Amino acid sequence: MKVLGFESSCDETGVALVETRPGGVPRLLAEALYSQVDMHAAYGGVVPELASRDHIRRVLPLARQVMAQAGFGLAEVDLIAYTRGPGLAGALLVGAGVAVALAAALGKPALGIHHLEGHLLSPFLATAEEGGAPEFPFIALLVSGGHTQLMQVEGVGRYTLLGETIDDAAGEAFDKSAKLMGLGYPGGPALSRLAEGGNPAAFALPRPLLHSGDLDFSFAGLKTAVMTQHRKLGPAPGPQPLADLAASTQAAIVDVLVAKALKALKTTGARRLVVAGGVGANRRLREQLNAGAARLRARVHYPPLALCTDNGAMIALAAALRLQHGLAEGQTEGAFDVRPRWPLDAI
Repeated sequence: MKVLGFESSCDETGVALVETRPGGVPRLLAEALYSQVDMHAAYGGVVPELASRDHIRRVLPLARQVMAQAGFGLAEVDLIAYTRGPGLAGALLVGAGVAVALAAALGKPALGIHHLEGHLLSPFLATAEEGGAPEFPFIALLVSGGHTQLMQVEGVGRYTLLGETIDDAAGEAFDKSAKLMGLGYPGGPALSRLAEGGNPAAFALPRPLLHSGDLDFSFAGLKTAVMTQHRKLGPAPGPQPLADLAASTQAAIVDVLVAKALKALKTTGARRLVVAGGVGANRRLREQLNAGAARLRARVHYPPLALCTDNGAMIALAAALRLQHGLAEGQTEGAFDVRPRWPLDAI
């Protein structure tokens, strides 16, 4: 069975085709992605109206590209999936509208997917060379955009929230700290690159809630500390002090994420950890999580690097896995809604 997935929750337009095989892991047949980063860079962040309009321009050409790459016609698609939420309302409506209209035209079912469920399940697309697909149950560390959460995952659709951020998410801490340092947009990757040449112990930055005893996160105080240190460097800091501040900032964020994730493994007794979302591509985070999990005799799974950020493959995959587990309830023909705010444990 073939599933065509659309992702349009924020500033990336993603389309992908995934095939389910009886008793096997779903297989990615083709995918295409267009990022709006260059367009939004001029404004220092995502402009929702511009994002929505660009999704309208890109979604159908990308869908044609995917089908041509896979070598199938639209009539051979069995299910159309799209991101229902959370995300920017206007952007979500573009993907939902195209997906549901296409499903109605083809006489096929449509299925709205939770954006974070897509990220959470994306490691199931990893090849053997990339570590292979995880097995249930596992702990999931979701570090995507404005979301930082720890979930206990018993199976597809069976998620229990263990902890989440009470203010800024890890991705926001990267981006906002980078902006304070004048690194531009998108800030997170720029900060990580600059940190490669810095000393992570150069500045004593706080690790919020590191010893709180629970699995919640907080990064707003770290952002304030970074701002204070940056001001102390003066209006024109040299390249090395700035690299040191970037490295110290990254170290503070990663230390908290690693400590909480390992605590979740210890608390639950789980032996598998899934890390998904854009921050999951961070090299220092991966190194420390791998080392910490090894000490606990646990294993860490990641999606392919190309699928860490938002993409259509994870949406098609989540729909395919829901289909396999009898959870793919289609919706009334021609009807749809989006949920800009939608807790993962409420689906």
